[in-house]
Amino acid sequence: MRRCGAPDRADENKGPVTIVRDPLWNNIPLDADAMRLVDTAVFQRLRYVRQLGLAFLVYPGATHSRFEHALGTYHLAGRTLALLRERGELAQLPADECAVVCAAALLHDVGHYPFSHALEEIGALHHEAVARTLITGGEIAAVLASTIGANAAMRAHAIITGESASPLQGLISGSLDLDKIEYLKRDALMCGVPYGEIDVERLLHSLTIVEDPKSGAPAIGLVEKGLAALLFAKYQMYRNVYWHHAVRSATAMYKRLVDDAMRSGAIEERELAGFTDEGLLHALEERSPSALLDSLRNRRLHKRAFELSAAELPTGRGDWIAGDRTRVIETEDALARELGVEPGAVLLDYPEKPRMLGLDLPVRMRGGEVRRLGASGWPAAINLPLLSQELYESTRVMRVFATEGTRVPRELVEELLAT
Repeated sequence: MRRCGAPDRADENKGPVTIVRDPLWNNIPLDADAMRLVDTAVFQRLRYVRQLGLAFLVYPGATHSRFEHALGTYHLAGRTLALLRERGELAQLPADECAVVCAAALLHDVGHYPFSHALEEIGALHHEAVARTLITGGEIAAVLASTIGANAAMRAHAIITGESASPLQGLISGSLDLDKIEYLKRDALMCGVPYGEIDVERLLHSLTIVEDPKSGAPAIGLVEKGLAALLFAKYQMYRNVYWHHAVRSATAMYKRLVDDAMRSGAIEERELAGFTDEGLLHALEERSPSALLDSLRNRRLHKRAFELSAAELPTGRGDWIAGDRTRVIETEDALARELGVEPGAVLLDYPEKPRMLGLDLPVRMRGGEVRRLGASGWPAAINLPLLSQELYESTRVMRVFATEGTRVPRELVEELLAT
């Protein structure tokens, strides 16, 4: 990773460079150190884990994987570090800091479960926690120790989880990080939609190192002119792609399948992070076959039987659907009995990501003052914190999905939400 971020001329001839052709960023150069990480079994698994989970059932082009997204995030890290270096903002950092950041960019998704984030919604360990043993032990740790230094693996993982004291932390784990910039652009391209279109050049040039007014420590911040660009792209992508009703139906079916398999002992949680997408589906077919699995395989998705946006619900009403998996299963089964259908024929869904549109970072104002944009923000022409909450509430929808022909009375849903 010596070339990540345009390194010193003394490093220019150290090892071959592999050029990866990418539909989004065109050419992504990987030096010999980066290729050693890419060639590990842990990283290669990402070729077979779709970036957008089950969204390909709605957007057929959305079959891209975590593998190319990771390469793209690494590419953006190199470009951003080069810009910061040209402005002299990296002069006070340790000589190997950029290499650690690039490693973190490349490895940030190695702990992901099959079909993206869905299994975290049923209580499985967060993918960043899963990544700890994958990064700090085995092949990856050995590569990082030999190419960067003995403590490089721990430092890279700390950056991924947001627990690092590095001034560059916000490039990899923050409310305006390179991961988000990359996936919004790539997801929009592969889905064939315009919603995630953002001015990447403007955003990258707007990133800077400032003194955080909250902590007093140097940190990644943003110049004011780049402030609103990402917010609206995230809103549009969540509304039209990530939380599209048919995507959420497929996700609810998948969650119930895996949940049932885990509760019966057919699948163990510790196995999940080792599966690829198809590997897990094959395991479910062998160990826990069901009509629900057959329906998902053949895209016979549950239909919307009821829906209400968060803006229409009293504050906190129904939040247990996102957080209390045991109660969700019990309620789904009770509804199924009430309606005379099989367990799994009625599913509840109320996705939760409170910081989905959050912006919490230091901003350099036009006059040079650095202020922190957080939950309270500051009065401005556009009150972004308030706007982000309003957009989130309009995007988040509580739904009841059911097999085709199953009618779910409104009063029954209102009764379960009132309890």
